Amino acid sequence: MTILDPPQGPGQEDALPTVVLVGCLDTKGEEFAYVKDRLKSENINVLVVDTGVLGAPAFTPDIGRDQVADAAAANISELAAGTGAVAVDTMATGATEVITKLFADGKCDGALALGGTGGTSIGARAFRALPLGVPKAIVSTAVVTGNAAAYVGQSDLVLFPAVTDIAGVNRISGPILANAAAALAGMVTATKPTLDDARPMLAASMFGVTTPGVTAARKRLDQLGYEVIVFHMTGVGGRTLERLVSEGHFAGVLDVTTHELADELVGGVFPCRPDRLTGPGKAHIPHVVSTGALDMINFHTPDTIPKRFADRQTMVHNPAVTIVRTLPHEAAELGKRVASRLSSSSMRTALYLPLQGMSEYGAPGQPFHDPEADAAMFDAIRATLDLSRVELIEMDTHINDPAFTEAMAETLHTYIAQETDRIR
Repeated sequence: MTILDPPQGPGQEDALPTVVLVGCLDTKGEEFAYVKDRLKSENINVLVVDTGVLGAPAFTPDIGRDQVADAAAANISELAAGTGAVAVDTMATGATEVITKLFADGKCDGALALGGTGGTSIGARAFRALPLGVPKAIVSTAVVTGNAAAYVGQSDLVLFPAVTDIAGVNRISGPILANAAAALAGMVTATKPTLDDARPMLAASMFGVTTPGVTAARKRLDQLGYEVIVFHMTGVGGRTLERLVSEGHFAGVLDVTTHELADELVGGVFPCRPDRLTGPGKAHIPHVVSTGALDMINFHTPDTIPKRFADRQTMVHNPAVTIVRTLPHEAAELGKRVASRLSSSSMRTALYLPLQGMSEYGAPGQPFHDPEADAAMFDAIRATLDLSRVELIEMDTHINDPAFTEAMAETLHTYIAQETDRIR
C-alpha cells in the first residue's frame, strides 16, 4: 500500500461520500476519534491522515505520518528530532500532496482538520490546494488571533473557533466538534447546485465606494451575454481575482476598482501584492481598468490610524473601515504604478480615467473631492503609460456615473470579440 492507496472499506462504503480528516493523532487523537465517530454516525466514509511527528498515534490512521513525510521527501524520524517549525512546514507539504492525490482519485469529497496554530497551518495549506467548492473546514484555536487571512488565503476554507483548547472532549468542546462534523456531513451530502451557464465569465473588481458604477457595468455585460463574477477589493479580493484569472476561468477582466495599490503604497489594511494588474496580461485575456478608489487609504477604526495621518481628511465609512485621503505626491506615484504595470501587458488593455472623481466620496461636492491630487495621478499616468500597448480613455465624469462604467463594459466586450475573431 502506498500513501495514495488507503485501505478500501466494504463495498457499501465506496458509495458513501468521504471526508478526509487531517491532523496530529499524538496530541489530538481523542478529539479526532470523536469527530470520526460523529461523521460515521452521519453515514459518511472517513479517511484519517496522521500528521503528528512525536508520540504514538492514539489510533491507527488510514494514511500514516511516515507516508505523509515520504510525500514531502522527508524522514519522519529526522523530523521528530528536529525543530517544530521544520516539522510543521514539511508535514504541510506532505499533507498537500496526499490530499490533492486523494481528491484526484475521487477519494475526497470534503476535508476537516482540528488543531492549534501548527495543526491549523498544516490543514490550511493542504486544504487550500483543493478546488473552490470542495467542502473544507478547520476547528482551530488560532481563529481568534485575527490572522485568519493567513490560513484561508484565496480559498473557501471555513474556520470554526474552537473556543477552548483542543484538549479533550468535554461539555464545551464536544458540541463544537460535533457541529463541525455535522457541518461537513451536510456539505458533502447536500444536493449540488445546478448552475450550468454557457456564457463566458468575466471578473470585475468592486468596493463599497464604487458599487453603483460596477453594478451598472455588470447589468450591461449581462445584456451582452456574459456572466460577471464580482470580487470585493479587500486585499484578499485582489489576490483571489488574480489567482482565478491565472487559472483560466475568465474571458476578460473589468478592473474598475484598483484601490488596493494605495494601501500597498502607503500602508493601509487592504494591500495588494506587487503582481496586481498583471494577471490578465499573463493569462492572455483583455483587461479594461480604471482608478477606482485610488483616492483613499483604508484602516479599521479611527484609533488604528497612524499619527502621521492626523492632519488628513478622514471619514468613517462603516464600523469596520475608516478611510484617509491620499495626497498629491502619493497620487502621482500611484499613477506611475498603474501605468507601469499595465504597460507590461501584451494583451488588449484599456485604462479609463474618471476626471470628476474616483469614488463615491471623491465626486464633486463630496469630502474627498481633490482636483489637485486627482490631476497629479492623471498627469503621471499620461506621462508613464505606453500608448502603443494601452488605450487611454478619459471621460469628464465621476466613476459611479453609469455612462462611465458602461463605456468600460462596451470596450471590454469589443476587445473580447476582436480576440475571438483573431483566434478563429
